[in-house]
Amino acid sequence: MVNKTIFISGAFNVLHPGHIRLLRFAKDMNGKLIVGVLSDRNAGKAAYINENLRLEGISSNNLVDKAVIIDEPIEDFIKKLKPDIIVKGKEHEQKFNVEKEILEEFNGQLLFGSGENLLSSMDLIRKEIKNDSNEDFLMHHDYLKRHNIKVERLTNLLNTFSSVKVSVIGDLIIDEYINCETLGMSQEDPSLVVTPVDSSKYIGGAGIVAAHAAGLGASSSIFTVSGDDENKNFAEKTLSRQGVHSNIIVDYNRITTLKKRFRNKNKTLLKVSHLKQNSISDKFINILISKIEKQLESSNLLIFSDFNYGVLPQKVVDHITKLAISKKIKIVADSQSSSQFGDISRFRNMDLITPTENEARITLRNREDGLVVLADKIKEISKANNVLLKLGEEGLLIHSKNKVQDKLFTDQLNTFNTNAVDPAGAGDSLLVCSALALSCGANIFEAAYLGSVGAGIQVSRVGNIPLKTKEIQNKINNI
Repeated sequence: MVNKTIFISGAFNVLHPGHIRLLRFAKDMNGKLIVGVLSDRNAGKAAYINENLRLEGISSNNLVDKAVIIDEPIEDFIKKLKPDIIVKGKEHEQKFNVEKEILEEFNGQLLFGSGENLLSSMDLIRKEIKNDSNEDFLMHHDYLKRHNIKVERLTNLLNTFSSVKVSVIGDLIIDEYINCETLGMSQEDPSLVVTPVDSSKYIGGAGIVAAHAAGLGASSSIFTVSGDDENKNFAEKTLSRQGVHSNIIVDYNRITTLKKRFRNKNKTLLKVSHLKQNSISDKFINILISKIEKQLESSNLLIFSDFNYGVLPQKVVDHITKLAISKKIKIVADSQSSSQFGDISRFRNMDLITPTENEARITLRNREDGLVVLADKIKEISKANNVLLKLGEEGLLIHSKNKVQDKLFTDQLNTFNTNAVDPAGAGDSLLVCSALALSCGANIFEAAYLGSVGAGIQVSRVGNIPLKTKEIQNKINNI
């Protein structure tokens, strides 16, 4: 049968392996897979979380072609949809199924998939709650006391994020998480054999930086150059939904950067990147500069999000920086180095830079000095006002000039989340929250604190999901 419609319905509190197997069973029939998410009213006590969040969760799965909320009786919906096939779990095979009689009216089929129900939604929800719980979130009261930071002050800063107009310029990345099931070891050579069972795409790079800013209430715009492909279309659609004003310039000689992570049991087995790292041509440099120049007329925060994939040649960085400084716009920069390539010091005269320890050592070609000396040297060479030196699981080192005593001041802020699920994206969250706070008048210690709270929230979940003001406020309320 060609162009057949396959239908699955349920509460879908949290997608678990049993759901995925059932969706895959249905999708393997080569038809259009429509998933009905029972409304809060229809699901009753079976719904543990809001219907819109459940719909968003199922819609993000690549196996699903369309997902809708069903608030009417399920029988009425099926009569209108007239699916060719309805798929239910194997556990329903010996029970009464109201769909069977309806399907017979138009020669539809009722099939039972072998989705092994290894984990219940409630198991996963409990795990999610645990990962996001305050038990695993350290609020570092000593740090707050040391810098005389009050809850009211942090709340006021959060509430003023909506006054910031952010321009983000840099490399756009699409992150794809491919969950795999282990089949075993190859008998021919000692390698692990897996099969993909599910995948999800997320906005990354400069895209998620802009999306975080929008999620935190700021007016956010992104400026980048990409290829003309399905990943660019995905980015435009997703960024629009996340409230970001997209300015994606198409270069037909490039591809949109795609990073694939093959994962099993919350561990990344392999990363595969599809990208071109050559710098954009003079033609696209001029287009990019022209667009950002207009935007800076109304911006009060500029963020460089550099992954060294070619969108930020030195000519662009220098021109835009000079213009932003002349307009007294706050400027922050993050330049990520995946191996031995990268130089954060090419972003000069920033209000804030956020290198990792490794990125600072690569820039300085320095493997000997201690952290404070390292931070001091990277601050000096880049002429930055503030440095947040990221130390991974050890938190970050704050290096800044004390305005009162006009002396350099250093402090360390440990990580907030002791139960990280996925560390990817922590740096972007830190960058955005800290930058917004500085733009709203925070000092570097207040900015670092809010940035670290944002990073702690981000690592509690898999994939880049835009931060929300409410999430940070909820954490602050527990100080």
